[in-house]
Amino acid sequence: MAPQRDAIIIGSGVNSLACAVHLAHRGWRVVVYEQAATPGGAVKCGAYTLPGLRHDWGAMNLSLFAGSPFFAEYGGALAGHGLEFAPVAKCFASVFDDGTWLGIGTDAQANTARLNAENADDAKAWQALAAAFPQEAEDIFAILGSPMQKRAFARIGWKLARKRGLRGSADFARFMTMSPRAWLDQTFTSDKVKALLGVWGMHLDFAPDIAGGAVFPYLEGMANQAFGMVLGKGGADTIVHAMVKLIEAKGGKVICDTPVTHILNDEGRTLGVTLANGTDVHAGTVIANVAPSALARMIGGSGHKSYDEGLTKFAHAPGTMMIHAALDGLPDWRAGTQLQDFAYVHIAPSLDQMARTYQQARAGLLPDQPVIVVGQPTTIDPSRSTDGTHALWIQVRMAPATINGDAKGQITATDWAQAADPFADRILDIIDTHAPGIRSKIKGQRIVTPPELEHDNPNLVGGDQVCGSHHLSQHFLNRPMPGYADGSTPINNLWHTGAAVWPGGGTGVGPGWMLAQKLANK
Repeated sequence: MAPQRDAIIIGSGVNSLACAVHLAHRGWRVVVYEQAATPGGAVKCGAYTLPGLRHDWGAMNLSLFAGSPFFAEYGGALAGHGLEFAPVAKCFASVFDDGTWLGIGTDAQANTARLNAENADDAKAWQALAAAFPQEAEDIFAILGSPMQKRAFARIGWKLARKRGLRGSADFARFMTMSPRAWLDQTFTSDKVKALLGVWGMHLDFAPDIAGGAVFPYLEGMANQAFGMVLGKGGADTIVHAMVKLIEAKGGKVICDTPVTHILNDEGRTLGVTLANGTDVHAGTVIANVAPSALARMIGGSGHKSYDEGLTKFAHAPGTMMIHAALDGLPDWRAGTQLQDFAYVHIAPSLDQMARTYQQARAGLLPDQPVIVVGQPTTIDPSRSTDGTHALWIQVRMAPATINGDAKGQITATDWAQAADPFADRILDIIDTHAPGIRSKIKGQRIVTPPELEHDNPNLVGGDQVCGSHHLSQHFLNRPMPGYADGSTPINNLWHTGAAVWPGGGTGVGPGWMLAQKLANK
């Protein structure tokens, strides 16, 4: 029998919990320390507006989790510990200034009909994409699900070359490095269709003209038609509660309200951690699910200059502001009541507007027309409400971490404490143009600014909900920096996981799952 091994995991985000589940099932003694009062990181829920109405604090869409290799292995066990999904058939839509809309769901005929009414050539292009999706998805997911080591990357390239030939492989590589606009312009004609799909790049930090972003609008469009979307039944934290119970069932511990301040290391070897109360806790392995800048502070220098500089220079994406609202009825969408059935309604009418919004936020300006994601979770999952009240999950993309000014020249405040209310009013004004009378339906509201998101979860630096830019210079083999995309560090038995590590942000738990497999097989 192999000797039992022990690990301390810093932070209880979903990557930490997935890693802990797998290690505990492989016989490791695992303790997870979390600085917050509840586990889950950005995946948590609460009655932020009215009693009896559950809102998702951050993540709402759990499709990546449901489709992950981790869930394929542990889904049955998680269901046994209370995990439930709420499937979504009408996934996302966009509304436009002329009162029209487009949307994508699992009904391929309905999708094609809507696109055909907008542009017949675009409907044909959509059908061609859908027909090719199974083969394309196999190759894309092979890359996104592969450890980012040079040998593994070379192996994938060799397989692609044998499968597609040199020309086909070159075309595939070109697509993977294209900007959203470049791919959308070569594929579709209608500006509305381009906006419908292009907005998915803004869920990360892929504005229309950023290289490497085309794959995200493509995957979201195709995958939502092919598989639909899933929310958490009763709230996104259903995955957190189930993973914690599974860890505990295997003898592991998840301890909240216990910040870690330092990682103990000596002569290039990790020894354990120091808690905020001054207690040293020793372990053979330490896994840190923290932002790179926090990891730099915790280790106090690795002895490798390039690594330490890489941690401190890690770039974050623009921030996010959240507005949680309690409504006595769903929004009265001007474009049609059918929109009340969609999980997401985007207000981002053109690629040019998205590009302008991104540049304004990067310059520290409050955008004049931010990208707005209106989530309608209670239309999918009524169990979140005890009295028929509806939760509105409003995500404002992009918002500057530090305010230098207002692109519209109306808001004079440059600190979020004073700017939050007038900026939220701007958001509601925009929503009101598409859903008249929205304010009259609001019975409770909670604004969460970028600094508050970071205060609640230090990994969300500046309100960056994906813990780091995903631009090509900081993705694939470069995430978080070249040579360390597998979660390794220069300190022996200290490992890095979370959204800052390949394959990056989202609820797919790829970083935690890959690291757990690596450690369990060592």
